[in-house]
Amino acid sequence: MAEAAGQFPPGTEGASLCIMLLRPMPIRCTAVLTVLLALAAPAFAQDRGTLNPKPLPPLANPDDPSTPAKALFGRATTPAALPSQSIGGYARGCVAGAEALPIDGDTWQVMRLSRNRNWGHPRLVAFLEKLAADAPRKAGWAGLLVGDMSQPRGGPMLTGHASHQLGLDADIWLTPMPDRRLSRAEREEMSATNVVRPDRRDIDPSVWRPEHLRLIRMVSREHEVARIFVNPAIKRALCREAGSDRGWLTKVRPIYGHNYHFHIRLECPAGDAACHDQDPPPSGDGCGSELDYWFTDAILNPKPRPPGKPRPPMTLAGLPDACRTVLKAR
Repeated sequence: MAEAAGQFPPGTEGASLCIMLLRPMPIRCTAVLTVLLALAAPAFAQDRGTLNPKPLPPLANPDDPSTPAKALFGRATTPAALPSQSIGGYARGCVAGAEALPIDGDTWQVMRLSRNRNWGHPRLVAFLEKLAADAPRKAGWAGLLVGDMSQPRGGPMLTGHASHQLGLDADIWLTPMPDRRLSRAEREEMSATNVVRPDRRDIDPSVWRPEHLRLIRMVSREHEVARIFVNPAIKRALCREAGSDRGWLTKVRPIYGHNYHFHIRLECPAGDAACHDQDPPPSGDGCGSELDYWFTDAILNPKPRPPGKPRPPMTLAGLPDACRTVLKAR
């Protein structure tokens, strides 16, 4: 996924999302469509889970070429017993040899266990464990509540995300870990903290804390982090509060939703030749006109447009060939 030039203000992620979701359609997408697509995923981030997850029914003909890839990868409940490798792009790929982040650590707890999305490339799992260990000391953050990572074999998801397919993405709740173990019911039903004001123009000062900035800054400074996605209101607060040390802001990218969590994306692991990195973010702190764009009336209050014809879902043919091997592996 590359940032498009000329269709959106420089540095906006909306153009990337448009390309990522709508290929092979023409790259020129409207800003309104971009915002609607960006808004679609975060609703799932706060959907409740279930205490009694039921397996999906088997597909009548899983080898049918028209079967949506998300229906296939969404039914894979265990990782592919292959050497660890991220394959493809963040929104069009899969992961072999994934590992599960343990649901409990001294300084982290995994949320929404019924989704079975606490999987990732071993590099992501190790990164999160280290990040959780560092957060109390370096950021004053008690511990991490970890949301969606990837499915056991990555790939497209049935609900909630366009990316998270390579085992290199993770959502971290903007709620610090409590000083006790959450019950299974709490992990499925409690909501994260919404730190954005109802008008979406700034953070809510009643819940935003200096520790939020410290945590996001700490993550951004990690060399293997490619991007951090946050709500534009959060980016606005970070820009205002960062002080003179602003280099870390480059990786922090605004996109709608992400008002309950922030999204960490790692670079492709060294040696994973089939993994495709994004282009680096534009230089600068991203706090100028490219951020102002997100607060224009056309974006905050888009005019209704008639719905277009829905595109057919991605099939296995739209993924790298190696993802077939990942899907079929034991």
